[in-house]
Amino acid sequence: MHLSVHEAVRAATYGGALALGRESGNDVDGERAVGSITVGHRADLHMLKAPSATHLAYRPGIPLTFAVWRAGVRAV
Repeated sequence: MHLSVHEAVRAATYGGALALGRESGNDVDGERAVGSITVGHRADLHMLKAPSATHLAYRPGIPLTFAVWRAGVRAV
């Protein structure tokens, strides 16, 4: 798709939230808006153990999860 890494991450985070209508204000559950990695926003993050984002394309099916946060609390 000829996107830079920055553009791809933005599309996967903010773009997804925008498509779901959850990018601003509070959602229906009263949680902070999602779609960006910003102070004050809900922190649902999946951190991967990979040397770069391009590594994902070369390791399909290999577990790369380093950590997971749900609503700001580390789950894994």
